Amino acid sequence: MLKRLAGQTAVYGLGTIVSRFLNYLLFPYLTRVMGPGEYGVVTDMYALIPFMLVVLTMGLETGYFRFAGKAESAEEKRRVFSSAWGAVLLAGALFFAAVLLFMPSVASAMGYAAHPSYVAVVAGIVLLDVGTAIPFARLRQEGRALRFVSLRLLSVAVNLALTFFFYTALPWLAARGMAGALYDPAYGAGYVLLANLVASLVVAACFLPMWREAPPRIDRRLLGRIMLYSFPILLSGIAGTANEFIDRQMIKYLLPPSEAMDALGIYGAVAKLAAILVLFTQMYRYAAEPYFLSGFKKDDFRAANAAAMKYFVLAAVGIFLFIALFSDWFALLMGPDFREGVAVLPLILLANVCIGITLNLSFWYKQTGRTQYALWITGTGLLVTVLLNVSLVPRFGYVGAAWARLVCEAVMVAVSYALNRKFCPVPYDLRRIGEYFLVGAVVFGLSRLTALWPPVAEYAVNLLLLASFGCFAVRREKINVRAMLGAIIKKR
Repeated sequence: MLKRLAGQTAVYGLGTIVSRFLNYLLFPYLTRVMGPGEYGVVTDMYALIPFMLVVLTMGLETGYFRFAGKAESAEEKRRVFSSAWGAVLLAGALFFAAVLLFMPSVASAMGYAAHPSYVAVVAGIVLLDVGTAIPFARLRQEGRALRFVSLRLLSVAVNLALTFFFYTALPWLAARGMAGALYDPAYGAGYVLLANLVASLVVAACFLPMWREAPPRIDRRLLGRIMLYSFPILLSGIAGTANEFIDRQMIKYLLPPSEAMDALGIYGAVAKLAAILVLFTQMYRYAAEPYFLSGFKKDDFRAANAAAMKYFVLAAVGIFLFIALFSDWFALLMGPDFREGVAVLPLILLANVCIGITLNLSFWYKQTGRTQYALWITGTGLLVTVLLNVSLVPRFGYVGAAWARLVCEAVMVAVSYALNRKFCPVPYDLRRIGEYFLVGAVVFGLSRLTALWPPVAEYAVNLLLLASFGCFAVRREKINVRAMLGAIIKKR
C-alpha cells in the first residue's frame, strides 16, 4: 500500500515540481521588474485568494473524498460529485456577484480605491478556481494523476506566457507605437492578476466535458450529510489558512504605511523561497489524502500513517538543510532589493516542516470522521498567531512575523499530537523522528560556523555536511540506493 502512495506522490511530485519550477521563473522576474512595494500588492492579493477558496469550497473536497470512497455504486459516486460541485459553484457565483455589486466599497476598504479592477479580477480568479476545485478532487479520487498534473501544468504555462507578455512584450510594443491602447503602466501589479485570470479560465474550459457527463445538481439530503461531515473541516480550514497568511495582513496593517508594503513585499518574496517545502508537502497531500481516506482497517491505517510520518520527516529535514545551507544561492533568485530578508528563511522553512507534520497528524480524525477536532488545532494556532503578530510585528517588522509563524505551527503540531495520543494512538517512531531532527539541527548549527569563511570553503563544507546527513539517513533506514535507482530506470 505504501508503494502505491509513493508512486502517486511521485507522479504528483513530478508535475508539481515542474509547475512550481515554471512559477519560479516568474519569481525572479517579478522581483526585478517590480519594487518591493509593488510586489507587496501581489503578496497581499495572493494571501487573500487561498482564504476565499477555503471559505467557498466549504471543506467539500475532503467530504467528497470521504463519501465517494464509501459509495457502493458508480451512480452513488456520481451523485456525491454532482452535489458537491453544485454547492461550491453556487457559493462561488454568489461571492462573485456580491463583490461586483459592492466593488467600490470593497476596493476602498482594502486600500485599492485607485484600482478597483484589481478586486474584480481577484473575484473572477476565485470564482473559476472554486468552480474547478471539486473536478480536480475527482481526478485525484479516481487516481487520474496524469490528467490532474497536465491541467495544472497548462494553467502555469498560460500564466507564465501572459505575465512575460504583459511586462516585457507589451511595453516594448507600446514604446514603438503598437498596441499602445492596450498598455497602461499605472496598472502595475494588475497584469499579474490578469494573467492568472486567463489561465484559470482556460483550465475551467477543460472541465466542460465533465459538466456534460455529471452536471452539477444538488441532492439536498446527500449534500446535508456531506456538509455535516465537512463543516468542522471548513472552520478548521478557515483558521488554518488564516494561520498561514494572516501574517501578511498583520505586516500590512501593523507597520507604518510608509514601510508596510515594502516589508510585505520582502517577506512575501522570502516566503516564496521557502515554498519549496510547501511544494513537497502539497505533492504528498495530493496522493496521501485520498489514500488515507479510503477504506482502511484501523490497525492498517495506524501502521501506514506511522511509516508515512517517519519518511515524510526524513525528506522534509533533508529539504530544509538543502535550502538553509545554500540560502545565499537561493537568495539570488530574488531581486537585489529583496535579499535583506533571507535571514528569516530558516524560520519560515522550519514552520513549513511543521505544516507537513500537522498534515500527517490530521489523517486520523479525517479517516474516523471526528473532524470537529480540526477546529481545536487550527483555532489554537490562530489565537497564537494573532497574539504573537500583534506583539512582535510592530517592534520587529517581518522578522517578528516569521517567529510568530514558526511558534504557531509548532503549537499546532503539539495540539495535534496530544489529540492523536488520546483518541487514536498511532505508533509513530518518535525515536527515529527525533534522531532526524537532532542530526539536522547539528548539521545546521555546524553550517553556521562557516558563515565567515571564504565562499569556496563554506560551500564545500556545507555540501559535505548535507551529504553526511544523506548517508546517515540511508544507513539508518537501510535503503538500497542501487536497487531503488534500478527500479526507477526500469520504470522509465
